[in-house]
Amino acid sequence: MKNTLDISISSIEELPQVAKTLLDFIGNEKTVLFYAPMGAGKTTLIKELCKTLGSTDNFSSPTYGIVNEYAYPNGKIFHFDLYRLKSLEELLDIGVEDYLASNDYCFFEWAELAENLVDTGVKVEISLSGNIRYLHAAKF
Repeated sequence: MKNTLDISISSIEELPQVAKTLLDFIGNEKTVLFYAPMGAGKTTLIKELCKTLGSTDNFSSPTYGIVNEYAYPNGKIFHFDLYRLKSLEELLDIGVEDYLASNDYCFFEWAELAENLVDTGVKVEISLSGNIRYLHAAKF
């Protein structure tokens, strides 16, 4: 099985297929770390992943609440935005280890602080060139 995935995205209409392809690649992994510059589409992609998993919740960026919880038919999805956190201690204070141990999906935006807490998962990097986004996913 391939350990990397590369996709170019030229329009938002492609996101449902991108989400399906990414979830197929993710397979049984439950932790996904997202890296991209501001405005690259991390939150938008995560919302589409949640929809593809079958969640009908209202999705929003967890920037101020740090973590949002969504339900889907097979459990829960935890969507983290670590942009405002300044230290690993702050991340531990919100109980991140319990979320990671839950065997539910954990999607992390601005994931640098979470890297050392995760043994296996998928890293997703999004880069921009003009109006095209390039998604590179790698299992670790």
